[in-house]
Amino acid sequence: MHPTTSLTQRTTALLVGALLVLLAGCGSGGEQNEARGTEQAAPPVKPRKATAAPAGLPGMPPVQDPQDIYAADRPGMLSPVVKNFPSRVYVPNTNSNTVSVIDPATYKVIDTIPVGVQPQHVVPSWDLKTLWVNNNRGHTLTPIDPATGKAGEPVDVHDPYNLYFTPNGKYAVVMASLDRELVFRDPHTMETRHTEPVSCYGVNHADFSADGRYFIVSCEFSAELLKVDTEKMKVVGRQRLPFEGAMPQDVKLSPDGKTFYIADMIAHGVWVLDGEKFTEPALIPTGKGAHGLYISRDSKEMYIPNRGEGSISVFDFARNKLTKKWWLPDGGSPDMGGVSADGKVLWLSGRYDAEVYAVDTKTGKQLARIPVGSGPHGLAVYPQPGRYSLGHTGVFR
Repeated sequence: MHPTTSLTQRTTALLVGALLVLLAGCGSGGEQNEARGTEQAAPPVKPRKATAAPAGLPGMPPVQDPQDIYAADRPGMLSPVVKNFPSRVYVPNTNSNTVSVIDPATYKVIDTIPVGVQPQHVVPSWDLKTLWVNNNRGHTLTPIDPATGKAGEPVDVHDPYNLYFTPNGKYAVVMASLDRELVFRDPHTMETRHTEPVSCYGVNHADFSADGRYFIVSCEFSAELLKVDTEKMKVVGRQRLPFEGAMPQDVKLSPDGKTFYIADMIAHGVWVLDGEKFTEPALIPTGKGAHGLYISRDSKEMYIPNRGEGSISVFDFARNKLTKKWWLPDGGSPDMGGVSADGKVLWLSGRYDAEVYAVDTKTGKQLARIPVGSGPHGLAVYPQPGRYSLGHTGVFR
């Protein structure tokens, strides 16, 4: 959410005939770090009748494994485009108007890049060649070359709170939060191709269906969700969350492509949504200030940082329940981030503490706590495995 906005303001083609089948894999083990309130079962998701899947979004790379949309995200599966990029963690400091660059091998800040006003997220481009810094109140995008770590000339884009890319790479989609718009742009020049006004407040985060034909958007200021037709670039569904004052944040699709999860920092949990039916979702309580959603490299678990209490909940897809809860030893405000290329480290910004956390994904142990600028937000771990990027801090498929 915007650090300067009060809470009151912030109320490929798919294989034709393929079937979406059972959840991939089994729950992995791993020690619990002061587990509190774990084993929280998710509401059961009623299976839909097996029917032939519709053709995917035209131009989208074919899904490698219909059972696991993240099959291209395994350790070591770096695209030829990124395999020679140095491994770095790029941290946008919203209040400092800078990006801190961390060497993950040493846990040290090795560079500080001046950018525009109020950088919110660092977003990998669809073709993996560029990192875009979203300077929300500066109304610009700053490109960073991940091969050199150097920033280029800013591009004028109004109200770029967050940035996504359609699965076929045809459009960049700017989440213009305060403008109340979804702006479809050329993914390279960022010239506007279509503007879709929305009636909700605070369009924020999103994720795409397995076939790429629609995406689910969270509206944090008005407690709403949108369903958007990707090809038509039109809102086709809208609903209000059944929780007073809800503030939905990150959105993530399950590995089997059947379920959307939406973190909610006021409902203190994760909503479970059938995206196809777009019926009322159910809530899994996780912890105070649930904010981000990150999939493990084996697609078995999802990490959920609870910003308001300094913890990370772990959801097991096969068991359909929360199984672990890790607590940062000295507290903190774990927010947005990503998983290292080898899957061993979860990197999260400390939104209110001017720091970044590195957490062992097997044990939940804090590996490092790194001072950065003020208001660190949507950091990007780069490079990561995957064939293309859907945006945000790195959603790869």
